[in-house]
Amino acid sequence: MARRNLIRMSRIPEMIIFGLIQPIMFVVLFTYVFGGSMNIGGSTDADVYKNFLMAGIFAQTVTFATASAGAGIADDMHKGLVDRFRSLPMARGAVLTGRTMADLVQTALTLLVLAVVALLVGWRPGSEAPTNFAKIMAGFGLLLLLGYAFTWIGALIGLSVRTPEAATSGGLIWLFPVTFISNAFVDSSQMTPWLRHVADWNPFSATVQACRKLFGDPGVSPSDAWPMQHPVWASVIYSVLIVLIFRTLAVRKYRSATA
Repeated sequence: MARRNLIRMSRIPEMIIFGLIQPIMFVVLFTYVFGGSMNIGGSTDADVYKNFLMAGIFAQTVTFATASAGAGIADDMHKGLVDRFRSLPMARGAVLTGRTMADLVQTALTLLVLAVVALLVGWRPGSEAPTNFAKIMAGFGLLLLLGYAFTWIGALIGLSVRTPEAATSGGLIWLFPVTFISNAFVDSSQMTPWLRHVADWNPFSATVQACRKLFGDPGVSPSDAWPMQHPVWASVIYSVLIVLIFRTLAVRKYRSATA
């Protein structure tokens, strides 16, 4: 099933191209439009914000794969393919697992291109604290784990709506508050107390904080929240819980979903 979806993606290159354009636009716009106006650790230096920003952009990119996962599954539902797959002698979760694994491969490709673009615009791992290749790879591993977890949310949405258009809208509408009420684009210490509390316990923020720590980037501001004190562990725990919960719900929905 994963191979089927990868072949399908390769035959529709527009999907990959458009998937790359959006994160690249975010990198360029945030870097050059907001770079000199953000206060990070008391500094408004554009280079400081550039290094602060990249972990957030990487995390936003992997989570936005949720919308394409939901739309793809909704499209299969709309065409009646899911009904055909259900009639075949295969594990109930195979169709969904294959789709999410294929999306993970596409997300990894997008991250690779985005990392190159980030280096071109001036991102330098280790700008704030020492790091090494293993830590950087671990950071990207956490990003892929988060992206994989969120694609299961997309799978559930795709099975719950009637059209691919609805799946795209439903897959994006909740992502904006999740990604923006976080420490991805601004220092959460500058938020009002109640909003900072929400941001600090946001699973998305935990992965961003973990990546900043592993990449050696600025912006790891002190916080009493457990996810911010132990971001790597928090990121892993959050992502695994999301996979367990939403995979269970998605497979259950798959058994009864109708086009």
